[in-house]
Amino acid sequence: MTSLLLLGFIIGMRHALEADHVAAVAALVSDKTSARETARHGALWGLGHTLTLFLLGGTVLVLNIALPEQISLGLEFCVGVLQVLLGLDVLRRARRIGLRIRPHQHGGHAHIHAVRGLTPLHHHHRRPMPLRALLVGMMHGMAGSAALVMLTVETVRAPLQGLLYIVLFGLGSTLGMLLLAAVISLPIKYSARWNLAFVSLQCLVGLTSVAVGGWMMYEIGWAGGLLAG
Repeated sequence: MTSLLLLGFIIGMRHALEADHVAAVAALVSDKTSARETARHGALWGLGHTLTLFLLGGTVLVLNIALPEQISLGLEFCVGVLQVLLGLDVLRRARRIGLRIRPHQHGGHAHIHAVRGLTPLHHHHRRPMPLRALLVGMMHGMAGSAALVMLTVETVRAPLQGLLYIVLFGLGSTLGMLLLAAVISLPIKYSARWNLAFVSLQCLVGLTSVAVGGWMMYEIGWAGGLLAG
């Protein structure tokens, strides 16, 4: 049993690396130049993801009911929509930062100031909990609960073991996302030293998020037949 639960934890860590999860968290932290702040967002995403996995997945598992396929596909489609919205918000912020960069001259030498002055890097006061990261994680958890329940049913038999498996899966995904967020913070932190690099990275993250979300919507809504007819 121990090895089985450890497997659930490891699979959970791998689950955090799925394209939509990575794109979502990257969009959430794209303008965060503090590794600690980035890690907080990753951890809150993981907490929200775990909460809905346990509540929804656990309910389905304990009551031995099946989540209708249309509902499952609908939730995944909503994640695609959310992904597009997150990407558009990143692009909006990138444009706002770009507009605040103004070239000027000192002694005949034209230059622009670094983004460091445009980005809040100081954390002298306690910051509120990033609720958006929590809510996005909860949405991802709802969308992934059906697949997790199927995996759990195939792996364990007793409902109590299944619940424990789901918890460890969620903890694994939380740790995986926290570590991933810390890695994501590195290029963001160093790109903040140069205007063009920082804004370009913002645009790359935003466009990637929109592309991932758009592909999900197409695959589920049209190719998958959710919106057919």
